[in-house]
Amino acid sequence: MKKATPKAKSDGERSGSFFWWEEDTLVVNILGKPSARNDAVGKPKGHQLKVSVTAAPKLGRATDHMVLFLADEFGVSPAAITVVYGRQNVNKQLRIQAPTKLPAIFQQRSLL
Repeated sequence: MKKATPKAKSDGERSGSFFWWEEDTLVVNILGKPSARNDAVGKPKGHQLKVSVTAAPKLGRATDHMVLFLADEFGVSPAAITVVYGRQNVNKQLRIQAPTKLPAIFQQRSLL
């Protein structure tokens, strides 16, 4: 029987950043804030990026709303965003396929 080989950690996972690239896919760790006043991309908090959405946290609706909001922020269709985990939790990981634009916080972190 063959043992599973652990996946090598990417540069982002090693450095403690809230995001990293896997070829043309952006992987982002999110700390969600449902029932907020405004939809907004916030500041990093540890190894997560705070994202606030106005939707209530019922049956994954806040996550669905977050995907729609972030699709516009990254210039992709909602279908290009995959929720890896955290669909009904504030701690999430998203994979964004080939984003055409980046919010300012990503551009600032890239320069560090």
